Amino acid sequence: MQEKTFTITANTGVHARPATLLVNKAGQFQSDIQLSYNGKSVNLKSIMGVMSLGIPKGANISITASGNDEEEAMDSVTEVMNEHLGD
Repeated sequence: MQEKTFTITANTGVHARPATLLVNKAGQFQSDIQLSYNGKSVNLKSIMGVMSLGIPKGANISITASGNDEEEAMDSVTEVMNEHLGD
């Protein structure tokens, strides 16, 4: 299992456009990819799940990936996170 923690630095938090980018990227992999925030976890392949968390700027989130392509999945999701949402 791979796990990384990120801090959201985008002024608008996790809104529809970057959430869609994350969901689309996660959907390219077979691994189970979960996003956790504030004690709740959702499937990163579900736009409704991600949007339901209402993640604001400054939030700390964690993403976990487990499966046969978990390392590649985490690298790709990390790239989207760093490019659009935080570090």
